[in-house]
This record gives sequence, structure tokens and C-alpha cells, in this order.
Amino acid sequence: MDHVEILSRIQFAFTIAFHYIYPPLSIGLGVCLVFMEGLYLKTKDKVYEELTRFWVRIFALIFGIGVATGIVMEFEFGTNWAVYSRYVGDIFGSALAAEGIFAFALESAFLGILIFGWNRVSPRVHFLSTVLVALGSMFSALWIVVANSWQQTPTGYRIEGEGLKARAVVTDFWEMVFNPSSIERYSHVLIGAFLAGSFLVLSVSAWYILKRKYVVHSQKAFTIALWVAAVSSLGQLFTGHKSAEVITKYQPAKLAAVEGHFETAPADMYLLGWVDAKKQTVTGLKIPGGLSFLVHQDFKKPIPGLNSFKPENRPGAINFVFQTYHLMVAIGMTLIGLCWLAIFLLYRKKLFQNRWLMGVFVGSVMLPQIANQVGWYTAEVGRQPWVVYGLLRTSDALSQAVKAEHVLISLILFTLVYVILFVLFIYLLNKKIQHGPDVAQENLESPPSKFNPSLI
Repeated sequence: MDHVEILSRIQFAFTIAFHYIYPPLSIGLGVCLVFMEGLYLKTKDKVYEELTRFWVRIFALIFGIGVATGIVMEFEFGTNWAVYSRYVGDIFGSALAAEGIFAFALESAFLGILIFGWNRVSPRVHFLSTVLVALGSMFSALWIVVANSWQQTPTGYRIEGEGLKARAVVTDFWEMVFNPSSIERYSHVLIGAFLAGSFLVLSVSAWYILKRKYVVHSQKAFTIALWVAAVSSLGQLFTGHKSAEVITKYQPAKLAAVEGHFETAPADMYLLGWVDAKKQTVTGLKIPGGLSFLVHQDFKKPIPGLNSFKPENRPGAINFVFQTYHLMVAIGMTLIGLCWLAIFLLYRKKLFQNRWLMGVFVGSVMLPQIANQVGWYTAEVGRQPWVVYGLLRTSDALSQAVKAEHVLISLILFTLVYVILFVLFIYLLNKKIQHGPDVAQENLESPPSKFNPSLI
């Protein structure tokens, strides 16, 4: 890779990784808001209304930062990746237009009612706005994932032109939308977002419980988010396995890379390890034939190794892909154990007295975020050297007029701006958490012992 390609890839990776902190939070938090306000309508318990009002303010902050950070990437398509933009313009134009019309417009239209509609519309209309904002955020993710999934498994297109003038043109819109990886990848991304948002609620609620502040509110919010997280953590196992099946069929080089599998033979599954790409060895703890069993339900079934592909068609950063994949899996299993341990203690009525576990939940807010990030690293770096798998190489997708020094200067400036945005986000988030819910006096004085998890 030349300097322009390296810097352009770093710049895009940095901007999209920073942006991707926020959409999963808004999607997952939106689901929690639906349950909170739905329980308010069902029970008429003002505590649920106060919880909803509090978390709507945090949702609005996350949504705003997410929109601001997402705009930059669209400019990068034109500045750094002009050939890529021309090549996929028809595909991405269709998907992103659908995202704007059917998703972002829906989300934005009802966001105003969600934030400012208290006491201006009926409770049922306000709840409808909460549901539609949550659905809008999910639909928005759908079209973004469809566009990205087409890059992984392109279908429903034809190529017009040659060389730098070549571009993919949609021949079947629905075949493009329902390409072989879109549903599996969307479900995996969506559940990861549920985990990110619910663990934010869990973290803040656990902190309040440890500080003995807003105890009744925090216990109820914690229980709602815990069920969202617990169900999602198990769902992530299923969607992860389905995504792996798609990779096995359509991107076998990526499958070999995630386990450091070099020779075509029965493939082991590593729990942890280190890949030496030069020596083509992996050192670590493994289940012999485990990958073969997961793929074919046969420990002795051979899996194509990296050496069965031309060197120029293999992912370059084998150990990086290996580590990010295994970190994602390790965090996923940790989240399952943590959530279902908490469910067990909840129904033993020992959860909220367990201060060490509450402390773990305070810090656990980072785990889904890390898993979401490294999962995308695995998908995108593992797809290399292709930006559109099997059709367009990353090295050929660059803008021809951009120089390395231009990318470097913009990368430094983006970094400075994003650091400022992140500090501002943390400051405002902390300020809202420190302020807490606006609680009526009778709810503030409600004794924690009256909380009954069976009400959730």
C-alpha cells in the first residue's frame, strides 16, 4: 500500500469508528424508552414517566452528536474515494435515499414530539412518537447495513464501463437489498445496538444504586434494561452463527483469517492465541477441529486455508483480524454470563444488595461498545484487499488527485475536532447524569424495599 491508501484507510476507519459510538446507543436506548413509557401507560406509575423524561434527554444528546459525526463520512466518499463513489454510486444512492426518506425523516419528524411533546400531546400520542423514533433509528441502520452488505456480497447489479469509468448499476433493487448477507448482518448489528443502549442504562442505574440516589427509579430502569440485554445477548449468539455461515459460503478467505487457518485441512477453533503470519503458525488455546464442527458439524471436514488463495487476494492483517474476532466473541460470552447471573440474582431478590456486581455493571458500559467496534474491524479488514468483494480493490478505489499530505492534515484536524466533540459529549452526559431524573417528592421518598421485579 502507498501512503495515500494507508492514510485514507486510517482516516475513514477513525471517522466511522468514532461515529459508530452513537447510533448503537440511540437504537438500544430507544428500545428501553419504549418499554419505560409503555409501562407508564400500563401502570400509571409516575416513576416510569420520570424515567422516560430523564432518558429522553440523554437520547437527544446522543442523537445530536451522532448526526454531527456522520456527515463527515459522506464528504470523504467524494474527497478520498472518488473511484469508489463512482463505482457504487448507483447502489449506495438507492440505499441511502431510502434511508433518508423512510428512516431518517421518520425518526427526525417524531423526535420533536418525543422531546418537546410532554404536556402538549396526549400520553398515547407521545408513546406513539417514542415507538416511531425507535423504529426510525432501526430502519436507518437497515439501509446503511444493506449498502455495506452489498459490498460484502454484491448481487442485483451489472457493470457498465471499463477501468476507472466502470460502475455498478442496479438491475434488481430487491435483489440488491436482500443480498446474501444483508439480513444476517443487519440482525447482528441491531442486537449489538440493543446491547450498547441497554448497558448504558444498566451502568447509570447501577451507579445510582451504589450512591443510594433515585433507588426506586434505578431499580426499575435496571430491570427493564437487564431483560433487554439478557435476551439480546443470547440472540447475538444465533445471529453471529448465521453471519459466520454467510462468510463460510461467500468469503472463505475471511473465515480462514479469523482462525489463522493456513492449510486446507480440518480447522481448529481458538479460544485465544497469536498468529505468526510469516511462519504461518498460531500459538494458543484451541478446540481441535472446532471450526470444522461449527461449519460442517464434522470435526474432520477440511476448511479451505489461506494458502489456497492467491497472496494478493488474502487479507493482509491476519493477526489483527484474528484478535478482533476473538475479542468480540469473548466479550459476547462475558455479556451472556453477566446478564443471566444478574437475572438469577434478581429473582432471588439479592441483585440490588450485591454491591460488587453493581460495580461491575457500572464499568460494563464499555463492553458492548468495544465488541461492536472490533466486530466491524473484523468484517472490514477481513474483506481486504477488496472494497467491493471480488469486484473492486481498495487500492483502485482511491481518488487520483488526493496527495498524502492532504489526507494527513485533514486526519489531524478531524482528530482534534472529534476529541473536542467527545469531551463535550462526556461533559454533557455526566452533567445530565449528575442532575438525575426530575422526581416528585413522593417518588423520591419511596422506600427501596417496596420494589417488586415481577411488576416489570
